Amino acid sequence: MRSFSAKRKAQRVPRPMLFLGACVILVLLLTACGSTTTGSSSTPVPTPNASTPTVTAPTDLITPGTLTVGSDTTYPPQEYIDTKTGKATGFDIDLITAIAQRMGLQVNIVTTGFDTIIDSLSAKRFDVVISAMTINSDREQKVDFVPYFNAGESLLVQKGNPKNITAITGMCGMKLGVQDGTVEQTDAQTASAACQKAGKPAIAMTVLKDQTAVVQLLATNRVDATYQDSPVTDYYILQNPGQFVVGGSVVNAAPEGIAVRKGDTSMLTAIQTSFNQLKAAGTYDALFKKWSLDAEQKVSFIERRSSAVA
Repeated sequence: MRSFSAKRKAQRVPRPMLFLGACVILVLLLTACGSTTTGSSSTPVPTPNASTPTVTAPTDLITPGTLTVGSDTTYPPQEYIDTKTGKATGFDIDLITAIAQRMGLQVNIVTTGFDTIIDSLSAKRFDVVISAMTINSDREQKVDFVPYFNAGESLLVQKGNPKNITAITGMCGMKLGVQDGTVEQTDAQTASAACQKAGKPAIAMTVLKDQTAVVQLLATNRVDATYQDSPVTDYYILQNPGQFVVGGSVVNAAPEGIAVRKGDTSMLTAIQTSFNQLKAAGTYDALFKKWSLDAEQKVSFIERRSSAVA
């Protein structure tokens, strides 16, 4: 049957029918064109551009059009390198990216050691710093802050807490891992000095620049505990079920802030205003849910910490 139909000759169509058919097609085409250009009900509603600036960006950026951000990207879940993409990710990274979008800016994350990060900011190697940085009086002498997070300190120990560690003050003669330049390192040094003053052995501290490497010390039983911000403790427990637990309770809760160069009021105002808008828009809450963070770690107030700005 296929070979028969293929060999059939085409029937000739009368010319009047061809003319009529052409007219019908032309009318249909014109009607179709008219329906796409008239009648607002058929026009799709434009999608708002999330990067449309709502805050005036500072004019003294290191790179025009880009917010250059310093961060110690070894501190999950707030900032770390995604091994699949090789790019920085985390709650802090998402937050500063959203802040930059409010100013119509791209973001460039510069991985930097935490122990030198404030000095690098002061030397204008970046525009701002976001790196789970606890706000304290010493740091406030060097930089201005926009508070965005609340965190305490906590100990990470092996499952079952075999040495019954509940506080660093009780770790005299034990081995502790901490990250260099952190508040936890300072607090551990104070606790160790107290041990010696009481006639007990000092705390044997291993200080490393990379928080992931610090936790690896515990994983390989080279230290008895590690000391870090409470969200970091929670993260490693979540990522390593059945291996780690919290030693004791969370202590020394304090706000963390986005650091801005001392006296840079333009940047401070832009960061604060953008952050306020993100909170009002619900973006801040959404990021807490995305990164499974405790609602108690949200800032309950919106203020900037600066000696230069009221």
